[in-house]
Amino acid sequence: MITRFLTDVRVTFNPFSPRSKPARLFLSLIPPNARLDGMLIDSKMLPRSSKEPASLTVKFKDGKEMHMDLDKMRITDVMAEVDRHSRQLARKEELSGN
Repeated sequence: MITRFLTDVRVTFNPFSPRSKPARLFLSLIPPNARLDGMLIDSKMLPRSSKEPASLTVKFKDGKEMHMDLDKMRITDVMAEVDRHSRQLARKEELSGN
């Protein structure tokens, strides 16, 4: 997963719910030094009895914000969405000569 272009990650999930697996896996895919590189990571764990669905919000360097309802998505779908926009940003950066 391309995390170089991410600036802000917000995750809300119930760690005991099987439907929160994509949220947990997404957090595990973020490199350990991401916060040192300037990425803001905000994770909110819900109580065991909560019925609120897992959600993920990702903000990119170009200002685009993606809101994903993880209740209906698998981790491969989430990674594909994030990588699609990251590849577009990488292509723009490469073409501009930076």
